Amino acid sequence: MNKATRKAIIAGNWKMNKTATEAAELIDALIPAVKDADCEVVICTPFTSLVTAVEKCKGTNIHVGAENVHFEKSGAFTGEISADMLVDLGVEYVITGHSERRQYFAETDETVNKRTKAALEAGLKVIVCVGESLAQREQGVTEELVRMQTKIALGGVSAEEMKRVVIAYEPVWAIGTGRTATADQAQEVCAAIRKVLGELYGEEVAEATTVQYGGSMNAGNADELLSKKDVDGGLIGGASLKADAFGAIVAAASK
Repeated sequence: MNKATRKAIIAGNWKMNKTATEAAELIDALIPAVKDADCEVVICTPFTSLVTAVEKCKGTNIHVGAENVHFEKSGAFTGEISADMLVDLGVEYVITGHSERRQYFAETDETVNKRTKAALEAGLKVIVCVGESLAQREQGVTEELVRMQTKIALGGVSAEEMKRVVIAYEPVWAIGTGRTATADQAQEVCAAIRKVLGELYGEEVAEATTVQYGGSMNAGNADELLSKKDVDGGLIGGASLKADAFGAIVAAASK
């Protein structure tokens, strides 16, 4: 991490876990676990827990995010949630392009771009996810793929809007598998992302943009991953559902 030019962000992605009642209990445990953080702390909860999360996190250092957003402002899109709906609830962040959305729900690079732009237009901060599958890594196309995903996701996004964009590198083969990219692998791809940001927006924007690692980061490997120059935090899955584990990762990012 380079805290001199950008902020470290640890964001929990709860995925489809925790009822609103369970969310309240977890947040009660998280508040003391992260109160001394010297990094930004975000929890991205299911839609059904957002009202609870926003209310619980008022007056704390925990920011609340959603796990997805639709690209239209309103209309006949049964089951979808608009950016304005999230803003009205008091939500600050949203995730776009998570690998599970791409894998299970037919997200494409183009729809990720549309969702990202809609979220930014509404005033949200956006965590944009990019990353390769195991087959793609073994084929040696990781950098080309991540560069392409990043460019398409940010199409039409201005340099000014980039102040509200975080990029999360998620190696698909390391999500929920217990496998983790080595710190050197994470650094290599995060650096490649920063390089393409420089090509798109210039070095100043590239150096100011937070690039997270999101692939089974946990209390045991957070220190090593976060020691790398271009790894500015983490998008945390399973470990974000346990207050002590999430607190340990936040502590590692606060050093």
